[in-house]
Amino acid sequence: MPINRLKRKSTTENLWLYILTLLKKKPRYAYEIREEIWKKFGFRIGQISSYVVLYKLQNSGYVLSKLDDKSGRPRRYYVITKKGENILKEGIDFLSDIIKKLK
Repeated sequence: MPINRLKRKSTTENLWLYILTLLKKKPRYAYEIREEIWKKFGFRIGQISSYVVLYKLQNSGYVLSKLDDKSGRPRRYYVITKKGENILKEGIDFLSDIIKKLK
């Protein structure tokens, strides 16, 4: 069905938009991102999907990671960079333009 393909393409195949949106609010770790995507956006992603996307975002300079072991349980937190904020804005502007044209 076309709607299922549209949903997949605009959600799980473009996780970077959702991840950067969450990181813009506050630093998060990968598992937390997975749960927040479900809570905030209403779709589930694969167990390692957030790790894969975060790795690619970090390699491209859109996020930075830092290890925090203050709680005695080391976690890698991800933070959006200025470059990440810029690409997120570009993505949102692009989607907004498409929506306007479709209406």
